[in-house]
Amino acid sequence: MIGAAGYLVAVAIGIAATALGLAGMLGLRWTLGVPWLVPLGGLELVLDPLGGFFVALVGVATVPASVYALGATPGERRGVLAYLVFVLAMCAVPLAANMMTFAIAWELMSLASYFLVLHDRRERGSVRAAWVYAVMTHAGFACLLAGMLLLGAWTGSVRFADWHAAAPGLAPWARDLVFVLLAAGFLGKAGVVPLHVWLPLAHPAAPSHVSALMSGVMLKMGVYGFLSAGFDWLGAGPAWWGVLVLLLGALSAVIGVLYALVDHDLKRLLAFHSIENVGIILIGAGAGMLYHRAGLEPLALLGVAAALYHTLNHAAFKALLFLGAGAVVHGTGTRNMEEMGGLIKRMPWTAACFLAGSAAIAALPPFNGFVSEWLTFLALLQNTRIAQPALNLVFALGIAGLALTGGLAMACFVKAFGITFLALPRSEAAARAHEAPIAMRAAMVALALGCLLLGLGPTLVVPALLAVAAPLLGARAPVAIGDWLTLNVSGDFASLSTLAIAAALALALAAPLVLLRLAGASRRRRLSETWGCGRILQTARMEYTATAFSNPFKRVFDFFYRPEKRLDIEFHPESRFFVERIEYENPTRSIFEDWLYRPAHDALSAAARRARAIQSGSANLYLAYILLALLVLLVLA
Repeated sequence: MIGAAGYLVAVAIGIAATALGLAGMLGLRWTLGVPWLVPLGGLELVLDPLGGFFVALVGVATVPASVYALGATPGERRGVLAYLVFVLAMCAVPLAANMMTFAIAWELMSLASYFLVLHDRRERGSVRAAWVYAVMTHAGFACLLAGMLLLGAWTGSVRFADWHAAAPGLAPWARDLVFVLLAAGFLGKAGVVPLHVWLPLAHPAAPSHVSALMSGVMLKMGVYGFLSAGFDWLGAGPAWWGVLVLLLGALSAVIGVLYALVDHDLKRLLAFHSIENVGIILIGAGAGMLYHRAGLEPLALLGVAAALYHTLNHAAFKALLFLGAGAVVHGTGTRNMEEMGGLIKRMPWTAACFLAGSAAIAALPPFNGFVSEWLTFLALLQNTRIAQPALNLVFALGIAGLALTGGLAMACFVKAFGITFLALPRSEAAARAHEAPIAMRAAMVALALGCLLLGLGPTLVVPALLAVAAPLLGARAPVAIGDWLTLNVSGDFASLSTLAIAAALALALAAPLVLLRLAGASRRRRLSETWGCGRILQTARMEYTATAFSNPFKRVFDFFYRPEKRLDIEFHPESRFFVERIEYENPTRSIFEDWLYRPAHDALSAAARRARAIQSGSANLYLAYILLALLVLLVLA
């Protein structure tokens, strides 16, 4: 009962956060200050349009995730308190108005999510995932704290509003240094390459409703911090800021989807797609920074609005997909797609919702992912208005990366949905699978409808996002949006009507049925064997597997994956002409772990072993260390 009550409280918090965030997006300005509560400025909260958007994002994702938890973990008490702290801290991060309030909210969010990742302490993988996550998140926080302290010392204030006013007067090298530190901290939390190594470990280890919030919302706190730092706190920066962000976004998008293609763990696959989609968000933000630097405010608005739209869309469809993956794990007991198959007949509700999420993340109309990626493309395609060939080349790389990502994402979710839900069951667990409880299904259906509505209503969503982006850029004139049916971008440059696309798709699907009825086809139901592509008595062993699906991509991108083939053949004891068992593995290696993190870990371990020599156990030597330190401090003072 305590667990259920906690999740009901989370639902109430989510509803209140949604209402508060929408009020902020509509222009409500709200301030709360308690100076005596904490040092260095006290507790100070401010509601503005950008913060309101992210608070609403927390609320919109929390409600279905908490309803889902009521069905997934009935009576479960462990982790409920951490879950509530996690949700409240994520609400507080976008509302923070000074450095101390932000730091407290950020750390509470990180610590609560750490305990949620460590939910199952008996699993060795969960312990390792939590440890890696703790190391990476606190390394990022150290960068944030260093950047904020430097900015506070140089501006003489800890309030973000004062930073905005004073930062343009700082020396260029000082602004660049602070930008690099803040970007490292925020983009590490967002899971941007090469700071992403914690993400594919932490997301699968956490419960599915927590994974939905971590991927759908917590990563966006990094996006919020970066947008605040890159546009508000530091003002308009030099062109290389936007170049760096755009290229990092394109790199993250491509690498994230490449790793997802070859992973057979359903939740790890979705975790890698979080890296991909954060990269798409950064592509839009980077384009906005470059246009803002060039004085092209309407295009800057378009880039930032596209980034915000994809932020919202990713929260919806990624939460849906993680909840769908959790329902699959709940029904089968496994995350390995090689052990699934045929689940569409045993879990039809989950299959339909997962298909909607797959279409959305693959940017297929009329779902929401299509609209935000379309807007991002349009922002990039207008780069010719910047008369600098080098920047045009950067935009071209962003376009190429986004196009490649879209194609690979579609292939990945053909694999994910097909291998998981279609064909025949490939294990006893899949054959005995059962549908998720009604609370879990209700949450998934709500998010699937949200993905569809966000895709059908860009003429309602885009004006709201432009109103959020305009104060951030100091812009006055929004991009033209057309009428209620058609979205126009930059005058006559492009237009879109997802309602018309949806109507055309519905007509195309209904036309064959109408023609069959006109031709006199009978409505009487007939049952027959499924066509086996010419194969008689088809079994699950004849099916296409996830490994077979991903092997062509491993061949094409061999230089990146560096696969290791392992073949183990066990012959019959009486004759080597008969094979009793064959095991084939083709795992991939992470270039970032092999070339970056493992060498760094080895170097730190070696340095620690050498430094251990100073720990002699002698009190006299320790007193000498203290004396030497005091002398150095006196000389420096």
